[in-house]
Amino acid sequence: MKTINTCPICSSSEFEHFLSCKDYTKSHDEFSIVKCSTCQFAFTNPIPEEDKIGSYYESEEYISHSNTSKGIVNGLYQLIRNYTLKKKVALLQSLSSKKTLLDIGCGTGEFLNHAQANGYVVHGIEPSEKARKQAISNYGITVGNEEQIKTFADQQFNFISMWHVLEHVYNMNDQIKEIYRILDKEGFLIIAVPNHDSFDAKHYQEYWAAYDVPRHLYHFTPKTITHLFSKHGFKIHQTLPMKFDSFYVSMLSEKYKTGNSNLVKAFITGLKSNLKANSSKSYSSQIYVFNKTQNKDA
Repeated sequence: MKTINTCPICSSSEFEHFLSCKDYTKSHDEFSIVKCSTCQFAFTNPIPEEDKIGSYYESEEYISHSNTSKGIVNGLYQLIRNYTLKKKVALLQSLSSKKTLLDIGCGTGEFLNHAQANGYVVHGIEPSEKARKQAISNYGITVGNEEQIKTFADQQFNFISMWHVLEHVYNMNDQIKEIYRILDKEGFLIIAVPNHDSFDAKHYQEYWAAYDVPRHLYHFTPKTITHLFSKHGFKIHQTLPMKFDSFYVSMLSEKYKTGNSNLVKAFITGLKSNLKANSSKSYSSQIYVFNKTQNKDA
């Protein structure tokens, strides 16, 4: 295990214990989440060594790598994903008429395939060899491993997206620096991450499925993600909710807490989370659209 000694955002060495959570997907081990005393950023600590963390993804239940429809929760996820793919492309179209797209952590390639069908020139990065091969064979798209980001030219992409990926990235600050380099000066960076300041996160606490330790190394709020990207020369352009996530996460959280999905109870919790977020603007998961600031200070 690797112990993190300084906060990934502000470099403070003062942490406090936040939660202890169990890995319900693979190992069933318990992991600790700490919170920075200075900037309040929460992160899993300690974490598996970089060359060991891949084993925690080796489960048929990990849907972005397996694309499984097995079980009620995964079946619902697949059904909703077909709708959200259209919404993601619509978001690109609303931001710019330009067409080059890099999706980091593209999984089995469904979003890139849909974007390509709508005229985008697409590239993907995916660390999982199994998911990468599936994306290439199913859709014929160009997908490389995580090292390929270093080979792209400066300002090569009009859009760079990370859909529920940033929380997994081992060398997060280094990757954000590379993203800044390869994103067009008028381009858009789209980041979707869970929000542990949401109602459903506070309701389920250590059972909240979106903590997903140890695969999720970082646990964001709107404040901490804005702080992180500000130091790398980005500013918020737009924040959008991912309203379906509260229902999906609540179904998994109910299963972790009680042993079954409790669909009705999960639906009520997800609905309550969205209703509360209408005023708090703190949804279970949120999309942050960033663009570059005029003056980069990091």
